[in-house]
Amino acid sequence: MRRTYLYQAKISKQTKANCNQWLALCKNLYNQSLEQRIKAYKEKEKSISAFTQMAQLPILRKSSVEFKTINSQVLQDVIQRLNKAYKAFFQRVKRGNGKGFPRFKSINRYDSFTLKQTGWKLEGRCLYIKNVGRFKLFFS
Repeated sequence: MRRTYLYQAKISKQTKANCNQWLALCKNLYNQSLEQRIKAYKEKEKSISAFTQMAQLPILRKSSVEFKTINSQVLQDVIQRLNKAYKAFFQRVKRGNGKGFPRFKSINRYDSFTLKQTGWKLEGRCLYIKNVGRFKLFFS
């Protein structure tokens, strides 16, 4: 069973800027991956799997300084999000509802990233995210 907790947090300006930078990079990765899938389908009529795109992430991280700061599991989750959207689209097509192709994300439509196992630490009322900063949490 998955649990999601929602807390109020206070952050500094630098932490907020780092979060916004991560969100922008995740949005860009999502849009690039979507474009790659669309292009592959139009040119070769083949679908690219999520595992193929995840295998390209180390190359992206080596070539781009910005992506090095983001946890690899966060980047993998971006690809998994896109894959989930694709699967939902094809299920709708099977049922006869062909609308709702995965669309490119604007900054207003991409507003979260997922931290899974590493890159974060919870100490008391503070959440530390590596390369982002400190979040002072207010529990309910």
